Amino acid sequence: MNLKQSRQRIYNIGIIFAFVLAINGVSAFYFLRIDLTQEKRYTLSPVSKETLRTLPDQVMVRVYLHGDLPLSFRKFAQNIRDQLNEFRVYGGSKLQYEFIDPYESGDERQIQATVEKLYKAGLQPTSVKMRDQKGGYSEKMIIPGAIVSYGNRDFSVNLLSNNPAFSGEENLNHSVQNLEYNLINAIRSVTQTRVEKIAFLEGHGEWDEYHTGDLMKALSNYFQVDRGQLRGNVEALQPYKCLIIAGPTQPFSEEDKFIIDQYIMQGGKVVWILDAVNVDRDSFAQGNAYATIAQLNLDDMLFRYGVRLNPALVQDIQCALIPLATGATTGQPKFVPTPWPYFPLLSGAYDHPVSRNLNLIKTEFCSYLDTLQVAGIHHTVLLRTSKYSRIIKVPTFVRLSEVKLGFREEEFKDSYLPIAVLLEGQFPSVFQNRMLTALKITGHYSFKPHSVPNKMLVIADADIIRNQVRQTPRGILISPLGYDSYTSQTFGNKDFLLNAIQYLTDESQIIMLRSRNIELRLLDKSKILEQSTRWKMFNTLTPLILVIMAGMLFQQWRKKKFARL
Repeated sequence: MNLKQSRQRIYNIGIIFAFVLAINGVSAFYFLRIDLTQEKRYTLSPVSKETLRTLPDQVMVRVYLHGDLPLSFRKFAQNIRDQLNEFRVYGGSKLQYEFIDPYESGDERQIQATVEKLYKAGLQPTSVKMRDQKGGYSEKMIIPGAIVSYGNRDFSVNLLSNNPAFSGEENLNHSVQNLEYNLINAIRSVTQTRVEKIAFLEGHGEWDEYHTGDLMKALSNYFQVDRGQLRGNVEALQPYKCLIIAGPTQPFSEEDKFIIDQYIMQGGKVVWILDAVNVDRDSFAQGNAYATIAQLNLDDMLFRYGVRLNPALVQDIQCALIPLATGATTGQPKFVPTPWPYFPLLSGAYDHPVSRNLNLIKTEFCSYLDTLQVAGIHHTVLLRTSKYSRIIKVPTFVRLSEVKLGFREEEFKDSYLPIAVLLEGQFPSVFQNRMLTALKITGHYSFKPHSVPNKMLVIADADIIRNQVRQTPRGILISPLGYDSYTSQTFGNKDFLLNAIQYLTDESQIIMLRSRNIELRLLDKSKILEQSTRWKMFNTLTPLILVIMAGMLFQQWRKKKFARL
């Protein structure tokens, strides 16, 4: 009987062993992964899989988030590692990564040099509080970013969303949600072989290459960026994927309008960044400025495409601060930070990948848009004012003394005014049913009365794209776009415009990865404080009770077994 049982056991073990071998053999030929998480956090999008499967050569990702970190950032680093491991399933040996501790050397000079080098490369350090060995807290600079390298090309990517409007936990949650997009976008950018062209329009008083310099530099990571005038040539825009019209101050000729119109009809993308009102800022030295309607001669085009640029100024309770002189002490003027409603801080649409999870967007003397019902055109408001805003008709005087009178919420009755609107669909030509013989146009063209399916973006503020410029002994210094030198805060202007241009131009729609929603299951802090003792006792005593019960049951079983003998 014992020999028969032994043979049966050996037979059963052999069957199990053979089954395991068979499973391993099948898995070598058939790839299967099952993501059991509710939001499918470990399931890559098709565009990510295709990007990783078609890597031309080895890509190295160096992540500078390692070493002695707060618990929340250790978890974030693990999320990055998990994402990269998921990438390697599809990228194989062509995707390599390493985590680097910038503080590993322990030498202060070397650490400082490393941090400065990474900062110049485009990585943004952030300060965090750390508990020290004595039980107190100290501050430490960490670099939650990565550098993606391919051949002799590098691409810096900041992985931490640092929006002051959100808590630290919310920012980390948003950062986890954007991991796939940020990393895949960097990998695609550094490995791309065909570079699309985009152009900044000139000839109508637009912002120059210095005032748009920071955005141009950022765009050069993805595109060949050119600048130029149309000069009546209908073929001038043909090589370009997107045209950026950044803050014109002079009227457009009918010839230039026709060239832009037919560029749109052919599928060209346009970003209209326009001021509907001119404010003479030089007059602020006397305490007030005169605001007048801008004459751009674009109203008929925008109206035809489905939007109206209203010649008015917008005030908002949610606004930027300006330094206001209130008096003098020891012969020096005293400046205090003062809210300036003419500089609204705009919120982005949470449900669209272009504006989702962005910092507030700073504007200056912006106007607002009306959307019009045009057949086949879909409107999406990407940026809008807060609940407490109002419209100021022009012409009018803008006086600094207004802030001394104060502002009350009940005076701001115009809520959620659209400032940036995305238009998608088949646009009708503004020159349809018009005589074209009078236009002084050069180049060959075939008039199109309707566009192919297309997109454009209209923004009712020219300052949204303007970075600050300073003249120094070393030359012209260009500040980061969105940086406020007075408050030392960086707003989300650059991220918004980069996302928008990528959304307009990228046919693979990698930007849609920003719509991903991964929920962090955070513990309820109030319940932790209320029930911590109960759960500590439960976690401590439950294993002991289970062990004791198992021992008692085993003892009873032994007694019954040997009692039969």
